[in-house]
Amino acid sequence: MSAIARKRFTLKGAIDRIYGVQYMLKPNQWHGEIPQTGEMYQNMLRLAWPSALESILISLIGAIDTMMVSALGTTAIAAVGLTNQPKMILLSVVFSLNTAITAIVARRKGERNQDSANSTLRQGIMLSAAISAVLATLGFIFAKPLMLFAGANSDTIAMSMVYFRIIAISVFFNAVCMTINAAQRGAGNTKISMKTNLLSNVVNLVFNFLLIEGRFRFPRLEVAGAALATLLGSIAGLGLAIASVIGHHKFLYLNFHDKWRFDKYTIKTISSIGGSAMAEQVFMRIGFFTYSRIVAELGTVAFATHQICMNLINMSYSFGDGLTVASSSLVGQSLGAKQPDHAMIYGKIGQRLAMTISTVLALIFFFGRHFLVSLFSDDPHVITLGGIILIIIALTTHAQTSQVVFSGCLRGAGDTKFVAIVSLISIGIVRPILTYLLCLPLGFGLIGAWIGLFVDQYTRFFCSMLRFRTGKWQHIKI
Repeated sequence: MSAIARKRFTLKGAIDRIYGVQYMLKPNQWHGEIPQTGEMYQNMLRLAWPSALESILISLIGAIDTMMVSALGTTAIAAVGLTNQPKMILLSVVFSLNTAITAIVARRKGERNQDSANSTLRQGIMLSAAISAVLATLGFIFAKPLMLFAGANSDTIAMSMVYFRIIAISVFFNAVCMTINAAQRGAGNTKISMKTNLLSNVVNLVFNFLLIEGRFRFPRLEVAGAALATLLGSIAGLGLAIASVIGHHKFLYLNFHDKWRFDKYTIKTISSIGGSAMAEQVFMRIGFFTYSRIVAELGTVAFATHQICMNLINMSYSFGDGLTVASSSLVGQSLGAKQPDHAMIYGKIGQRLAMTISTVLALIFFFGRHFLVSLFSDDPHVITLGGIILIIIALTTHAQTSQVVFSGCLRGAGDTKFVAIVSLISIGIVRPILTYLLCLPLGFGLIGAWIGLFVDQYTRFFCSMLRFRTGKWQHIKI
């Protein structure tokens, strides 16, 4: 055998060792016949690509959204950026509800229990509508104190209040849409969520173009126009989401003749998973809010640079998020079908794909760092500082994508309590404390904030990876 042939053989063997499903389980973890590697990867990619494309498009359109707002100046970027965490706080209860909805519907799909899956969908819609209506009202009324607490100053308070009040109204439509999409993801219908979010964001983009600067006889509304575009996009997305569950020929469907009142058993099941997910959201939102608040103290230019870099790292998260949705759904369905070995393999396939994609993204972030930042701003200070931060992002992306996949698998299995504990430690404690120390007393400024994010991502990565490897999540009953 020639040296070239031996090299090819060795390379193929190494690739098989990394990606082959036959190497992903220990002998005591096999419980039956395992499908071929190609078949399992096809199952993963069939669910992952719509979710990944959805997340990428959302991030891309969000980045374009920021570019459009940037025409109004650095202050406008900062003002809009200040509303992100308060909006996430309003939606945090709905996020935890949706985590439970996805896990339960996935398990019921594996058990082939269609009635219970549809009951979960109805309960989720009613809960989401009631909760989001209250939160939207509170957000509208208390916009000013929320913006001041988020770090708004005399330059940004007026614009951020105008933007946030309109965004608060969109929370209702956005929340109900997300709950329907969460159920669809659990059932493996990831294309539905992609289509609703694509429509929502295209509508948002079109009205951004028309309303921010007032084109084609539309009024010039500036940041209010950007917020109104988001509201119109949310309404359009909800309409398509509702249409996706109309019709009895689908696994998930809404029958308006069924009982539309709260069911004690289903609510109890949702609460058992959603309670821990809610704790996770609380810890995450407190941590993210505190983190954003510390960065806001560094000044308008630093915060605007931070927002630009957050848009870019969200592109990395988008790929991981798509794989997370697929992994969570397949893990839940496999456990419902009494196939824990399949569940373990799907989680590992998701992580392998995440690492591969992250390698490509890391190279793009590193070598294209100044060009990427220049797409958002021509300020030389912003470009220089953003370029340094993108080096940190390049070093972070592997941990980020892998940890969201592992955490998604644990949530899909119902192991939300462990994920909540990790969020408390890493996001609620480690990231804000480290960020504060590095940014202010030690004088690292914005770079210190991104070092804090780097440590947080690797902390969550190692914790979620070790938990996944134990296999304890395979024995959780839903």
